[in-house]
Amino acid sequence: MVTEKPLAGVRGMIVDMDGVLWHGEAALSGLTDFFRVLRERSIPFILMTNNSSKKPDEYVAKLERMGVRVSAEEILTCAEATAQYLATSAPEGTRVFVIGEEGLIHAITHRKFTLLAAYESGAQFVVCGMDSGISWDKLATATINLRGGAKLVGTNPDAAFPTERGIVHGNGAILAALQTASGVTPVIVGKPEPYMYREAISRLGIDSNEIVAVGDRLETDILGAVRAGIRSLLILSGVSTTDELAALDYQPTWVMKDLSELTDAIA
Repeated sequence: MVTEKPLAGVRGMIVDMDGVLWHGEAALSGLTDFFRVLRERSIPFILMTNNSSKKPDEYVAKLERMGVRVSAEEILTCAEATAQYLATSAPEGTRVFVIGEEGLIHAITHRKFTLLAAYESGAQFVVCGMDSGISWDKLATATINLRGGAKLVGTNPDAAFPTERGIVHGNGAILAALQTASGVTPVIVGKPEPYMYREAISRLGIDSNEIVAVGDRLETDILGAVRAGIRSLLILSGVSTTDELAALDYQPTWVMKDLSELTDAIA
């Protein structure tokens, strides 16, 4: 008797990148086989990340260096989602102060918002994303504008971030500092809020019941999938561990060790 594999009925996937496909610049084992099987099985996917620092074409280039070819349309960043959120909330030309890197700055300027420089005031929004160049001046400018009435928008709430050197602080830590300094609670666009999942589902054009979201973080990837109403798979190659499951009031649909186990489940 042939036993059906657990993911045999999946027709589309939403896949996190950091901690699932790589740690920093180091590809995780099984990466090329995973994408080969997705292509062979004609399973469409969206690679979705809470990292706002890069543009989609930079992720395309990164994956190509790792031996995998994808298109920019198969990548959705929280920077793009945040710029889209702002576009639905305010007109072009609105003054915005950004803590973030090229990916976020590009996404917001592409929507024709006006970016403020250090110590300029009058921002209607302070947008905070991943920023390896975070400084006193950036935090001070953000705090001044928040205390002046600006709304705080976070690309994501990730408290930690996996790198090839180990786990370091994430954007959630910066947001916590700004909230403490200003008293302003951030609006979160990225995971675990369902905004990006809904956009990814729309891009896939597949019934949500036939989609599975893959991620390494219970509090963002898995909770976001639960809030979006889709099945989820926790992969144990990043931040979260099985020890954390018992304390949660939500659970992933599946738990797998790594990309190789996931690949076997869909092959």
